[in-house]
Amino acid sequence: MFAYIVRRLLHTVPVVIVGSFATFLMVSAAGDPLGDLKAKQPPVSPAVLAAETHRLRLDEPLHLRYWHWLSGIVRGDWGPSVSRIDIGHEIGQRVLVSVRLVAFAMIVAVLLALVVGLVSAVRRYSVIDYGFTFLGFLMLSMPAFWLAILLKQQAIDVNDAVGVSLFYTVGDSSIPAPTGFADTVRDVLGHLVLPTIVLAMTAFAPWSRYVRSSIIEVLQSDYVRLARAKGLGRRTVLVRHALRTALIPLTTVVGLDLAVLFSGAVVTETVFQWRGMGSFLLTAVRERDVYAVMGWLLVVSLIVILFNLIADLLYAVLDPRIRLA
Repeated sequence: MFAYIVRRLLHTVPVVIVGSFATFLMVSAAGDPLGDLKAKQPPVSPAVLAAETHRLRLDEPLHLRYWHWLSGIVRGDWGPSVSRIDIGHEIGQRVLVSVRLVAFAMIVAVLLALVVGLVSAVRRYSVIDYGFTFLGFLMLSMPAFWLAILLKQQAIDVNDAVGVSLFYTVGDSSIPAPTGFADTVRDVLGHLVLPTIVLAMTAFAPWSRYVRSSIIEVLQSDYVRLARAKGLGRRTVLVRHALRTALIPLTTVVGLDLAVLFSGAVVTETVFQWRGMGSFLLTAVRERDVYAVMGWLLVVSLIVILFNLIADLLYAVLDPRIRLA
């Protein structure tokens, strides 16, 4: 198992390098980072433009700029920013906010997908199955930003109606921050409710369909029929045999959709005005800050690669027939 982990990590190195270089090319070609500075009135002096060009390494060839960025990451230097921020420090503060949201949304979405998919498979072609199918397609067709806006507006209306802030609609924490561990945890969880619902509802819909189809296929397999013939109870067959095997496709889909969750978190954080990776990315794109965008993409890609490695390792836990030699 350890050798397999090492091989997988070594295989991801060229993937990260090639992917980051391709992204660096596209981001660099997206626009001039000094465009806003050049458009200022009165015009800035040529000396200032030359100094900024040198500071942002725009006077270097593209391959040298990429090499300086890549080698700087190893030393903890994330590159110069257009807005003169410390990119590494800023990402370090914001990444935990976004990871917290994505992790909670993923847990809720997986639990919902398991329950809905299992009930739909057991009661297929029933009113419950059709109802869950309609709900799934409704969530699939509803954009995340639209659901977030609707949910936020409804929460504001409820708060106004009762005269008490039952739901937090702005920010990832209160200002000023509460004192004490229990109050801090309660405040963080309270701000997580609405954004987590948005991300979880948009993610669980396709996952529940995968669970439903997988369980239906497993229930028709020979070893499940044998388990029933041996006299095992219906619940035991579903949980210990059918559901465990059906979790393998779900694990694959969740690992692949982690990047989609992060993209949805960008929109959700913007609607609820969170100070996470979403607002950081949007600001970097608006300012055409190449190194800030690259830092965001690098962190998210590493998280996705790590989670997919964990998903591969879970295969052996879910199915004893799989051996990672």
